[in-house]
Amino acid sequence: MEDKKFRALMVREQDGGFVRKIEERSISELPDHEVLIRVLFSGLNYKDALSATGNKGVTRTYPFQPGIDASGIVEASKSPLFNKGDEVLVTGYDLGMNTDGGFGEYIRVPGDWVVPRPSGLTLRECMIYGTAGFTVALGVDKMLRMGQKPEDGDILVTGASGGVGSIAVAVLSRLGFNVIAATGKQDAHDYLKSLGAKRIIDREEVDDTSGRLLLKPMWAGAYDTVGGNILNTVLRACKVHGSVATAGNALSFKLDTTVFPFILNGVNLLGVNSATCPMDHRRELWDKLAGKWRISHMDKIAQPMKPEELDHYIDEIIKGRIMGRMLLEY
Repeated sequence: MEDKKFRALMVREQDGGFVRKIEERSISELPDHEVLIRVLFSGLNYKDALSATGNKGVTRTYPFQPGIDASGIVEASKSPLFNKGDEVLVTGYDLGMNTDGGFGEYIRVPGDWVVPRPSGLTLRECMIYGTAGFTVALGVDKMLRMGQKPEDGDILVTGASGGVGSIAVAVLSRLGFNVIAATGKQDAHDYLKSLGAKRIIDREEVDDTSGRLLLKPMWAGAYDTVGGNILNTVLRACKVHGSVATAGNALSFKLDTTVFPFILNGVNLLGVNSATCPMDHRRELWDKLAGKWRISHMDKIAQPMKPEELDHYIDEIIKGRIMGRMLLEY
């Protein structure tokens, strides 16, 4: 096909710092992989903001086109798995980290990274979920496999107003769990209740600094999105044999705790890494998000934006000012 031009947010090193702006690129500049996708939707994640601000732990070399989420239509394919015109999505793997990502109108990726659009979701809805929703699905699936049940008691969600937190509240509520949502945003209470949270608590209530090795049990399990001392508190206050999924480090990547929640209370700490999930399981989880786990109020979670607004919202998500999911529409 001709060397088509397209728009993309490019991040470049300049004068010892990093600058980002919408530029015109050519398809020939994309990596030489099997499936060329015309991107219709993407989403803004915290990891995208790290890449877009020059975090070399996420993206090694610049200039670069970030965006760890993308959904759209196959434009050309050398893979036997996909044909031109197929509706597809890509999340995880190396997309938006060191392989040009969804903050451009085109991506080119290996065929074994690509997921057919699940029946029951539009391409737009796939990106309202995006990596955030898939991360929730993976963590919830692990909790269920460990035997977590609604009748065991309340489930806590930390960082509840963010993208992962919002979807965790909605999915867990959809599955019949009584959800406690922890947030530092006073203006998020009505929003979280509309997603299914039964009770809202201030994040200070899950940031115990008493030094006690174990706390009075307050929840039967949790989905933590922030890490640090909040995760430490969540573990110490979890009921016997509960499961805690951990999927973020917005507060801190450090965890200073003891073995007592694990060896005395039998708490399960479940790590969630959505980037490397095998394709068979990935497709199974997307089918659940499109089916029996499907949330009914996606538009409450999504805030649409155009490519020209990315620069602003990247700063906002770094500052913790985003509620729900920022949905990039081309």
